[in-house]
Parts: sequence; structure tokens; C-alpha cells
Amino acid sequence: MKVVALISGGKDSCYNMMQCVAHGHEIVALANLKPNEDFYLDEMDSYMYQSVGHNALDYYASAMDLPMFQQSIEGKPVNQDFDYQPTEGDEVEDLYKLLKRVKDSVDIQGVSVGAIFSDYQRLRVENVCERLGLQMLAYLWHRDQDELLQEMINSKIHAIIIKVAALGIAFYSNF
Repeated sequence: MKVVALISGGKDSCYNMMQCVAHGHEIVALANLKPNEDFYLDEMDSYMYQSVGHNALDYYASAMDLPMFQQSIEGKPVNQDFDYQPTEGDEVEDLYKLLKRVKDSVDIQGVSVGAIFSDYQRLRVENVCERLGLQMLAYLWHRDQDELLQEMINSKIHAIIIKVAALGIAFYSNF
């Protein structure tokens, strides 16, 4: 199956892309949603998207010799219901627009997604994929995190910590 990989710059989206290839799929394009240019930080608070690594993603595309589709996040988390329905102005609709643009430009049947535990994210990506007739490939979904991390280490992924996120950590804390 020809697949577009949703990438964030994080290890999970990268490892899921590797799993797609291991399962016989072909990555034919990369896609990413990034903060709006008017946003003053490299990262934004989003229920859906990790954006801290978006500045380095052109290197992925260059190294893999694949087209990169990026789009700014214009929406907000308007619809936070568990069962997502398309909602004008919601950040999920930015994902729909991005994947529609990819599908209109490149022959794809599937979407690689590095989600592990967030039902909020999974249900929204599934919603977008269903609307576009695409299959979601989430090989990391509900995997044991210790086992998954050990697999990543064994696969020789060279991951660099660029973000630590947890409640109670001040925005500009020094570690």
C-alpha cells in the first residue's frame, strides 16, 4: 500500500514509518502540520499535534527523497467531544485539508500515524481517514511503552531529547 507518513520530528512517528515499511508498505510522501506563522513559539498547545520538531522536517524529506507537504494549523480544538464530527474552525479540519491535498497530488491509500495511547487523537485521525477513503496505519497503538522503547533502541534509532512535557514544569524552566 502507498502511504503518506504524518511526521512530527519525534521518535514515535519515525518508528511507525519504519513499521509500515517492515509490513510491506511504501512511504511515498511526508506530511506535517506546523504552527501558524503568526504564532510566536516553535511549539503550540494542541490536543492533536506535536509541533516542536517541525523546523527539522525538511531534512527528513531530503534524506528520504520524498515530497513534504506542510500546512499551518489555523484551527483550534473547537470540538472536544469524544466522538468527533467535522466542525468548522476545528484543528482536525486542518489535518483533513492537508491529507486531502496530499491525496489529490500523490497516489496514496494509507496514512502512517505514530499515536500510542491517545484515543482523542486516534479517533480524530480515523475520522479524517474515513472521510478521505484512506486506511490509518498505527502500528504502535496500545503497545507496552517499555517494550516499544526497547524495540526502538534495538533498531538503532538515534533519538535526541528536544522536549520534556509534564504538568508542573514551568514554561521557561532550566533543567
